[in-house]
Amino acid sequence: MTRLQKYRLLVMGLFLISLSGLVVCGYVYLKDQVPDMIFVEEGEKIPAIFQEPYCSLISEEAVEAGSRDASDIPGDALHLSGNCAASGSGAVKCSLLGMIPLKTVEVERTSRQKVYAGGFPVGIYLETEGILVIGTGEVEGMDGQTYEPAEHIVESGDYIISADGRMLEDKEELVECINASGGQKISLEVLRDGEELELEVTPVQAANMEYKAGIWVRNDAQGVGTLTYTDESGNFGALGHGISDVDTSTLLSLKKGSLYEADVAFVTKGEKGKPGELAGIIHYRDSALLGTISENRTTGIYGTTDNNEQMESGQEYEIGYKQEIEKGPATILCSIDGTKKEYEINIESIDLNKKEINKGMVIRVTDPELLEKTGGIVQGMSGSPIIQNGRIVGAVTHVFVNDPTKGYGIFIENMLEH
Repeated sequence: MTRLQKYRLLVMGLFLISLSGLVVCGYVYLKDQVPDMIFVEEGEKIPAIFQEPYCSLISEEAVEAGSRDASDIPGDALHLSGNCAASGSGAVKCSLLGMIPLKTVEVERTSRQKVYAGGFPVGIYLETEGILVIGTGEVEGMDGQTYEPAEHIVESGDYIISADGRMLEDKEELVECINASGGQKISLEVLRDGEELELEVTPVQAANMEYKAGIWVRNDAQGVGTLTYTDESGNFGALGHGISDVDTSTLLSLKKGSLYEADVAFVTKGEKGKPGELAGIIHYRDSALLGTISENRTTGIYGTTDNNEQMESGQEYEIGYKQEIEKGPATILCSIDGTKKEYEINIESIDLNKKEINKGMVIRVTDPELLEKTGGIVQGMSGSPIIQNGRIVGAVTHVFVNDPTKGYGIFIENMLEH
């Protein structure tokens, strides 16, 4: 074999290896696009799960409820070509070009819910379950030396539940326990990643004569967001994402929370690299209390209403399932100047199986009025309902920092699954 032939053989081998890698990556990518489950209205036919370009690559076959073997079903009832419609199925088998299996999608029959669309600003107040540790720091002692008494003992993201057996309600009580220690070790009950730990810290007498442990803590959070929906039972959902601590980036462990009336005071317009904001005024009074927050989850904050008349003042919509959402025109409901309005957007991409649950859709603001006032999506608009084809299909969650006209949305079905 000549040197030229060996070279050609090497090039061909590298080409085949590269081609195989591309095929495998393409297969994995397509498999990732297939959702594990879809909801379908009772009595309705199963719609096409995929739109172009995927429907030309991914074939869909209906499978009887509880079955994974389609061999006993007539062939004309299986292939979901065209509008991909078949009835009475409990699952859909997806395959690449009708030959290579990808995934079996569970089909859950359900009654299509109706909810009242929100779209107006709400004030949020949360108290954590325990005292959240933000970090540790140095303490200057009486001798002029610096100490870090809590370093490598407590960690950012820990929740301090008690000190020397005393259950703690707020950070002021923790400060009292530390100062009363007289420099002796104190025992801290800490919740870390769901596990209870007993830790010991020895406070240091600081230059101001008080005893300190060098622990930075926080026990509440507040801000303004947008209500997404309420239902006829008085339950509500808002934000489309959970509330995390700004320093630790961990989801706050909720002890209790309240929802209040809020007004938008002014708007900071978003720019490339600098997100805008709806700056709000929260009305902390009993007459302005809207509801009680009982859950802080990845998909939003949830609770029950205390003021049903105001919370259910929005229009009632059927919900739209994720496979029914289409690329193209839609609207969002939000209030940026005291009046709730519907603004035009465009749904640019839909990921039915997104690993980050808050980023199922990419949307772009196209409404000239909203672009003029806010530059697109700004902080405080999280939770704004997304409406398409007369149904509520999701909520705004995040803004693209480098392009404030664009952002992410969560599917409404994910919010309702909490």
